[in-house]
Formats: sequence, C-alpha cells, structure tokens
Amino acid sequence: MSIGDWLRLALLSLLWGGSFFFVQVAVPYLPAFTIVLIRVGLGALVLAVLLPLLRIPFPRGAQAWAALAVMGFLNNAVPFTLFVVAQGQISSGLASILNATTPLWSVVVAHLALSDERMTPAKALGVVIGFAGVAVMMGAALGEGTIWAQAACIGAAFSYAVSSVWGRRFRAMGMAPLSTSFGQVAMSSLMMLPLVLVIDRPWALPMPGLEVILALVGLAVLSTALAYWLYFGLISSAGAVNASLVTFLIPVSAIALGVLVLGEVLLPRHVAGMALIGLGLAAIDGRLWRRLRRGAA
Repeated sequence: MSIGDWLRLALLSLLWGGSFFFVQVAVPYLPAFTIVLIRVGLGALVLAVLLPLLRIPFPRGAQAWAALAVMGFLNNAVPFTLFVVAQGQISSGLASILNATTPLWSVVVAHLALSDERMTPAKALGVVIGFAGVAVMMGAALGEGTIWAQAACIGAAFSYAVSSVWGRRFRAMGMAPLSTSFGQVAMSSLMMLPLVLVIDRPWALPMPGLEVILALVGLAVLSTALAYWLYFGLISSAGAVNASLVTFLIPVSAIALGVLVLGEVLLPRHVAGMALIGLGLAAIDGRLWRRLRRGAA
C-alpha cells in the first residue's frame, strides 16, 4: 500500500474506533434505538447530499431496494443496536475488541454460504486461535454480570459477517459502493423509526447535554458517512484484503480514547484475548500457517 493508503487506513480506524467512544458518551442519556436512529438517519442525510456532489447515482429499482433493506438490517440495525445495548454494561474498548472477531465469523459464514470461499487449514487454525481469545475474555466474565453484554457484541460481529457475504451481490448489480452505503443506512433508518416512536419515545426524556449532542453528530457524520466514504475509497486503491486490516486497528483507537478520555480500565485478560484474536487473524492471512509448515519441514 502507498503512504496515502496507510494514512487513510489509520484515519478510518480512528473514525470507526471513535464510534465506540461516541456511543459510550451517549448511552447513559439516551435509549439504544434512538442512538441508532440518529446515527443512520443523519448519516443517510449526509450521504444523500454527498452522492450528487460526487455524481454518483442513487439506488434504483425494487430489487435493489429489497436487497438494501436486508443489508441495512444485517449491517446497521442489528449490530449497531447490539453494540449500544452492550456498551451500557461494558467498556468501549472491550466492545471494540469483540468487534475484531468479525473476520473470524466471516471465514465461517463464507465457508458455509459460498462455494469459492472454502475453509483452508490456515483459516481453520486462525478461527480456533481467535475464538480461544474470545473464550479467554468471556470465560472470566461469567460471574461479573457482563457475559450477556459480551455475547451481544459477538452477535453483532456475526451479523457483520453475514452482511459481508450478502453484500457481494451489489457489485454484480452494478451499484456504486457509496450508493450502497446510502441505501443501507436509509433502509435501516426506516426500520429504526417505528421502534423509536413506539418504545423509546425520546421526546419524553430530558434534553441531552452538549457533549451528548456532539457525540451523536460525530457518530453519524464522522463514524458513519465519512467512514464509509474512506472505506470504499481504500478498497478501490488498496484492495479489500488490505482494507480489512482496519478491523484489528479499530480497538487501538477505541481503547486509547476510552482510557484517556473516559477513564476506562482494560483488564489483563482483555489484552490476552486481543492478542489471541490478532494471532488468529494472522493465521487466516496465511503467513503464520506458512511459517509453521516451514518450521515443521
């Protein structure tokens, strides 16, 4: 990758790592569905302005919008909600580490759903090592009351993995990546709206402070609209494999923001689990597996 690509990758990891920070600021003051609706709704508005400026067409046709509805459910509505609910009980840093299991789930889902993405020995080794890291983090939490929050993060990561398989169809449909981004957040906004109106009823809550409002704006504009723009630009210039490195970089910025600004504490088992997840991702990449085979030879 070029220096520009590395800078773009670093900025993207900061934006997506910042999403966990922004949620942690907002979650004590607003219900989960409301936070998610503001994120996807305002993000959709920003992208709706951006698409004409970049001369990118909006999605068209019932088939495209139906596929985007599924994508919005799997890639936005479900994982965003699960992470917000989870962060009511666990730190932003821990949530971001569990989010890094997304590539592990992607290997499993792709093996089951796609004929051209079969499980290899390297990928199998990586999945086992990575989920061992999850077990290290979650096993000790059984008596702490946070096991369900951590399970919610794992569920969100799994939903991301399923969405990555579903999202392969949009390239075949000839839809621009940023147009796909707009379509999915627009559809997830429509899904979240009735939940907010019926369940959250945010108009009955006290007006949040300025720091919460700024966190919501940052979540929507920076961690959603701008992040998607950077991400698909990185895929175009550096490829999907290199762009996927952002998943493991996200915890770095999320943990740094949580520790420095929110005063969060990362436990030793969280660091150990993150190390095992990173080792698993290295094995999936194939390099670790090749080194082990050379060593055995």
